[in-house]
Amino acid sequence: MQKTILAAAIATLVSAQVSAYNLYNEQGTELNLDIEAVFGVFTSGENYGLGAKTEAGGSDWQEGYIKYGFSGSHAYDSGASVYAGLNLISSGTWGDGDAGGFTSGDESDTDLEDAYIGWRSGNLISGLGENGLDISFGRQNFSIGDGFLINGDSLNLGDALNGGGYDFDRGGAYWLAARKAFDRTAIARIGGSEGLRADLFWIESDNPAQAMTELAGVNAEYVMPEGTVGLAYIEGLDVNDKYAQALGYTHRDGQQTLSLRYQGNAGIENLFLSGEVVTQDQGDNTREDGDAWYVEAGWTFADLPWSPSVNYRYATFDEGFDPLFFGFSRGYGTWFQGEVAANYAGPFNSDTDVHHIGVKAAPTEMLSIGALFFDFNDSVGGSGALDGQEIDLYAEWVVTPNLIISPLIGFYSPDNSLADGGSQIGSDDTNVYGQVIAIVPF
Repeated sequence: MQKTILAAAIATLVSAQVSAYNLYNEQGTELNLDIEAVFGVFTSGENYGLGAKTEAGGSDWQEGYIKYGFSGSHAYDSGASVYAGLNLISSGTWGDGDAGGFTSGDESDTDLEDAYIGWRSGNLISGLGENGLDISFGRQNFSIGDGFLINGDSLNLGDALNGGGYDFDRGGAYWLAARKAFDRTAIARIGGSEGLRADLFWIESDNPAQAMTELAGVNAEYVMPEGTVGLAYIEGLDVNDKYAQALGYTHRDGQQTLSLRYQGNAGIENLFLSGEVVTQDQGDNTREDGDAWYVEAGWTFADLPWSPSVNYRYATFDEGFDPLFFGFSRGYGTWFQGEVAANYAGPFNSDTDVHHIGVKAAPTEMLSIGALFFDFNDSVGGSGALDGQEIDLYAEWVVTPNLIISPLIGFYSPDNSLADGGSQIGSDDTNVYGQVIAIVPF
């Protein structure tokens, strides 16, 4: 019970599905009021020089957003159905802006988030199973697997890097990743929840920090009780030339990415296995071709008090590897590896090797606690400029059905300061970092 509740709570931070209150449900027609609100308070004893920060001394800031609108569906006598959603989002960052200098603390914006329409087949196509064909269009989230390559368009910069004719501002809420929907999509989901299934997709970003990248591809999966095997092919179709040149993303036009992955328990209760191998050919000669892969294994001691689990993961990313639209998926550390390193200090899932150990336990049905360790090495072309270690301690607490709180404290120790090629401004001392996230389901 507790694992389901807490996993759903954390997933709310990045999910395309908001909390829903049913307004109408008659004769196959359903209308819901959708509301999702998240707020965070952050403090960092050190600043990092990868964005607009230039002075040492640390930062204190706050982030928040509320997403609101309507979703609904209508089922026909044939069993097929249509569905749609329309949501706005209001977000902001206050205070000093984040420790990496990607927001200034003066951001706020209200804009369209979701605007999509879709059709599900019901039992019309018996060979595919119930709702074995699902076609949707519009502004919506999209992910592959556990988000190693694509987990929504969730990079939310503020106005700190604006200037020279460039506008990266998406309204703040950088850590919370308030905005996640791709601007334009066409997605066909084929197959059910078991056996062979596939996603055919075309997605286009309107995110300046992603150079408005346009992608298309296919994700094929075989789902079985022992786990899921997946194969994905992603091809870059276009970028915004102005932003791509500024960010070094011109290679995404014509980029080809091939991924093979597995996740499951191999038929052994309490075992967790996960791994992915990615090869990537860049679209031009501005960036070397790059590969990335990881292997992870974990065990849950279900018979012990608090059912503790232990996971180990090794991930390696070539210098030329482009992590695309990776994002938060199955909990802290995936795929933002280290709260300080992954958000502010670097490296950012490229040009590094990462050893990770995670432990987690559930003292009660409504509370889980965990600790994460990360070791980053062989970064920045082997120079080690962004090498370092991080320890994060966190909790996930369902206080009431309408309030979920997740505090975290992190200790990040870089091997180098900014002056020596790293990113931490002023020193290579250990940074003490803290955050408290509050989720308010309605």
